[in-house]
Amino acid sequence: MSTTTIERDVHVPADGGPKSTRRQNAERGFKAPKELTDALQQVLVDLIELHVQGKQAHWNVVGKNFRDLHLQLDEIIDAARELSDTVAERMRALHAVPDGRSDTVAATTTLPEYPNGEIDTAETVDLVTVRIESVVGTMRDVHDAVDEADPTSADILHAIIQRLEQYAWMVSAENRKATAK
Repeated sequence: MSTTTIERDVHVPADGGPKSTRRQNAERGFKAPKELTDALQQVLVDLIELHVQGKQAHWNVVGKNFRDLHLQLDEIIDAARELSDTVAERMRALHAVPDGRSDTVAATTTLPEYPNGEIDTAETVDLVTVRIESVVGTMRDVHDAVDEADPTSADILHAIIQRLEQYAWMVSAENRKATAK
């Protein structure tokens, strides 16, 4: 269990009397333990890889409903980039150092490699859905350890999971057939 340093500042209000307040110095606040740092790092690299693979899919998708999927991929790509930034900045707030270098991402991501070349829209839908679900799987795998170390970081994971699961549902709907009535 970590301890938090709290400093006391004395402010002089307009009436002239001293008033004591409590302020936590962010530079001496909660520091992420190694297990938390490692878990958030894994989420970070998978989100970065989702962004990169999403761009690969975006550039090379062809076929029926091209434009709609092309635009939907842009939404997923933007979200992955934004969410990776959220995770990296949370790590910095916890005095951890995120590593988003391309060699680190390539060596440590859990996402399968994305195929090269033009890919039909139906196959792209399946490939992207698998990758989104893989990132969600990573977050679910590390969730309990993150929650144990820092419930605030777990709350961030909850929001990311919700958003990515919605994207997975929406993109995968492109290939689903309606159930018989």
